[in-house]
Amino acid sequence: MSSSTEKIAKNEYKKKWNSKNPPEWFIDELKTIDKPAQEIFEKYSGIAPDEVIPHIIQVRNRAFDVFPYPCIGLFRFLSMGIRNSPVYSEVLQRLKDGQSFLDIGCCFGQDIRKLVADGAPSDNTYGSDLEMAFMELGYDLFLDRDTLKTKWVAGDILNPEDAGLKQLDGKIDIVHAASFFHLFNWDDQVKIAKRIVTLMKPKAGGLVIGRQMGNEKSGEYSFSKDTQSKTTFRHNVESFKKMWKLVGEETNTDWEVEVSLSDSGLTQKDGFQFHFVVPATKMITFVARRL
Repeated sequence: MSSSTEKIAKNEYKKKWNSKNPPEWFIDELKTIDKPAQEIFEKYSGIAPDEVIPHIIQVRNRAFDVFPYPCIGLFRFLSMGIRNSPVYSEVLQRLKDGQSFLDIGCCFGQDIRKLVADGAPSDNTYGSDLEMAFMELGYDLFLDRDTLKTKWVAGDILNPEDAGLKQLDGKIDIVHAASFFHLFNWDDQVKIAKRIVTLMKPKAGGLVIGRQMGNEKSGEYSFSKDTQSKTTFRHNVESFKKMWKLVGEETNTDWEVEVSLSDSGLTQKDGFQFHFVVPATKMITFVARRL
């Protein structure tokens, strides 16, 4: 699918769905949230306990009107999934020691807030997304515009000449990519991984971590019911390691890759229209460490 065709397709989704005319899988009501998320909104953002959920819903609806991503419509951003990374404690300590961190496809920057709430200084943290609107809404969601020092970059990682991202070339120690790679086909994922390598410091020890939708059977899956639409590549353990081996060969770097599959926690109803959930869908968690 060409970039212009893909842009048209995205605009069609945006015209079709919003918070007042949502898709079937959109969650209207939110009765409770996980304790770690509740604590951040109470202790980090200073929101009264009984005001947390109404506040989240109000900002979520505004974000869904920017673009109807499933992770927004399903409140998946509240998981702050970085806390479940097998190297979370290492990442937190490395940030405390002054290393730099970039969250690619950061949406509201919720994972950065989790790190900062746990004691990481925000000075050397960066968040990047196509839509600056999501990053601006992050301030409204977490009420930290006057205190957070994270630098936000609106940029397209598939554009090697993107001016916003080029300013970070060779400066990043740790890259976090959650619910990101799975938006793209195999070829684009390889391009993205190679671009991530150029964003990182050219030395051993760099980390690329994250999680995304995967599948027991790796391959290209249709983005919607239209079989001519964009496809996204779903990884299993073997295919994800294969991709990073290829990336290493093409960038003259070596990577040790740890990958695991687990239950996605989603049903096929959640994947309505987007086909994000198909048979054998799994959650894939990964850590790629430069040697």
